[in-house]
Amino acid sequence: MSKLRLITSNLIQDLTKLSADATSIYWVTAFAMKSGVKLVLPALKEALARNTELKILVGDYLYITQPQALELLLKELPGAEIRLHKSSGISFHPKAYLFRSEINNHLIVGSSNLSASALQRGVEWNLYAPAEVSGLVFEEATDEFMKLFYSDSTISLNKETLETYASAYEQANLTVPLSQKWTESEEQEVMFGPIVTESKIHEQPEPYITEPTELTPRPAQVMALDALQETMQDEYDKALVVLATGLGKTYLAAFFAEQFERVLFIAHREEILNQAKASFLHVHPEKKAGLYNAIEKNKDADFVFASIHTLTQKFHLEQFNPQAFDLIVIDEFHHAAAPSYERVLEHFKPKFLLGITATPDRLDNKDVYSICDGNIAIRIHFIDAIQRNWLSPFHYYGVYDDTDYSQIRWLGTGYDEEELSRVQLREEMAEKILQAWIERKQTRTIGFCSTVRQAKFLSNYFEKAGYRSIALSGTTPRNNRMSARKQLESGQLDIIFTVDLFNEGVDIPTVDTLLFARPTESITVFTQQIGRGLRLAKEKSYCVIIDLIGNYRNADTKLTVFTPDSTDKAPLNIIQTSLPGQCVFNLETEIIDLVKEMARKVASHKQRLIYEYFRLKEEMGTRPSYLEYHLKSGIIATNVKKEFGSYVGMLKEAGELNEQELEAFELYKDWLEEVEKTAMSKSYKMVLLKYMLSRGVNHWHEPVKAEEVAPFFAEYLTAKEYRRKIDVIDTDLKKVASLIERMPMTKWSGSSKGKITFENGVLKLNFNVMESVNDIVFEWTKEICEFRLHWYFGKKGEKI
Repeated sequence: MSKLRLITSNLIQDLTKLSADATSIYWVTAFAMKSGVKLVLPALKEALARNTELKILVGDYLYITQPQALELLLKELPGAEIRLHKSSGISFHPKAYLFRSEINNHLIVGSSNLSASALQRGVEWNLYAPAEVSGLVFEEATDEFMKLFYSDSTISLNKETLETYASAYEQANLTVPLSQKWTESEEQEVMFGPIVTESKIHEQPEPYITEPTELTPRPAQVMALDALQETMQDEYDKALVVLATGLGKTYLAAFFAEQFERVLFIAHREEILNQAKASFLHVHPEKKAGLYNAIEKNKDADFVFASIHTLTQKFHLEQFNPQAFDLIVIDEFHHAAAPSYERVLEHFKPKFLLGITATPDRLDNKDVYSICDGNIAIRIHFIDAIQRNWLSPFHYYGVYDDTDYSQIRWLGTGYDEEELSRVQLREEMAEKILQAWIERKQTRTIGFCSTVRQAKFLSNYFEKAGYRSIALSGTTPRNNRMSARKQLESGQLDIIFTVDLFNEGVDIPTVDTLLFARPTESITVFTQQIGRGLRLAKEKSYCVIIDLIGNYRNADTKLTVFTPDSTDKAPLNIIQTSLPGQCVFNLETEIIDLVKEMARKVASHKQRLIYEYFRLKEEMGTRPSYLEYHLKSGIIATNVKKEFGSYVGMLKEAGELNEQELEAFELYKDWLEEVEKTAMSKSYKMVLLKYMLSRGVNHWHEPVKAEEVAPFFAEYLTAKEYRRKIDVIDTDLKKVASLIERMPMTKWSGSSKGKITFENGVLKLNFNVMESVNDIVFEWTKEICEFRLHWYFGKKGEKI
């Protein structure tokens, strides 16, 4: 099989043969049937037995994929990574089979899905290309696969997500029984044309680089470098730096890299990698820098700039020694979703891991805090930067949009584009947008739209009104995009309409007006887009932000981006917030009323905590621990004890406890709440409890003396510099034992309302733990203890 050839039948033979010596197998298929999965299982099982990397992506488009097929994949291929693409009504038709082996690589692209008919006797066309024919196309295909496999439109297949899909599948087929046409004995495949709707285009903007005039850190970078230095001195080995757009995150990383010999810089877009490479070489001209992506494979340079889509592949990751790099930098850290980065971060053992981002919003990016263990070296919000004259002030105008978005179908990640277009592509709406812009605009505007169709519609409407306008998208030729930017800067254009083209990596400092003609679906994207107008520039005194606000999702919470500490704030607090003196914040009366009404109707705080729990459980496929819930959800977990008394109390209210767990909770509720709520001006109580738990499930609740605890206590509090710095102790064990008696033992027994007693040098739990539920109480106590210690010692990062 060394030539390009057409496969019109029995694709299963080629799949079986190529799987036999593959080291990596990547498949993407629009849908999967039980019969097709049964055919490929033997070959895939055998591949897994050889430790082959196996990733399969299946679509949910039109709910044709059978839940039984997914169940088979999940059950029979435990070593594989299976993900489900959520089409949200947008057509999804890829069929590709990629094989990497030690000898050769193979690519098959065509029409065959995972069904018996498509793999055996159906009328199908598939093109097979070995590596000597496909060349770099194979590497590009694997990168594209990874981008799709770990995109926001996919979810991990596990017990929880399978149940959710099966329920949706059953409901969908009650009215349109498409999938029921396939049976075990006979299959009939029907090809469906795509729904006529504009799909979202994820733009890939080119960097618009403005080199600094001198190679010295700016004030914000100096502060961040000092914070990172302190973080390292405190013996943290990973941290997140949050710098507002425009403060120089990439150059910060380049300056920080000076104290490391080899650096790996990871990003999700080629443009970012190329820009970062140029920035690093600008700071370190004597160093060697190289790219590691689908096209280039330079792994021996001092500074390696790698595409996550390439690096996450097993073959490429194994090209690097785990200790190859002293520093790993992950740019645009809010993209560092655990599924795509987990393998990379598990593989490498750097001295330090640095995440940099402008927008780590917990509502949109749950995994950010998990990857850096919740340690934030510094956080500089754009409001803080404006106060220090590092960014331009803004004049914000919220303009009321009377569109009733509650009547537009929500598809989980966004509004139905066809329904949204029907209300957006109206002259009345365009006229309202035009007048709002004319009344408040300055000289150079970027207009953000929902779809390419809306961008073109508004651009044409503005042109007819006599303004110089253009619509740009990811399909616009590069030269045309670059030309449009120059025309905007020179004043030859009044406005550029786009979808998501100017979110990241593009700087046009002279832009002085932003027009939001779209519902805000992502707080992170909204923050990025605001940043496009806050760059300092000559003859620019402030940026005008014109924002159409209606009753769409996030209309209330979006306003909290204007507060440095927006997490869990009431939406209307922004109106009373003290902004920098140069800034103006204006909402039309109808918007104030709308936001108040939305706040009144919003689900209770308890419901939100529970909702985030179930979302995370589905994502993980199992019940998250207390610490996992804190790190990986969009929730500040200390709110759990306020609302439910304890994490286990929340699990009870969510209906997540089985009969035995319910018994344990009712018996030991007071103890769990005691561990959760006991005051911690020092870490001592939880370190004491951690020792007790270290004795194991059968002995954790037994009495304990200070002399017994002292060695563990001293070792734990001196193991890391940040612990030594926060809770200073004398390491003499006699003095440590005396401290334990005076502080955690005496104080906890005095405040625990009889749950703990300390007499004659012995501390004990003043209750018995039933053997039948001991394992459960032990695990719950351990989870709370781990969470509280992590929270206590976590470096949260002070905003400036």
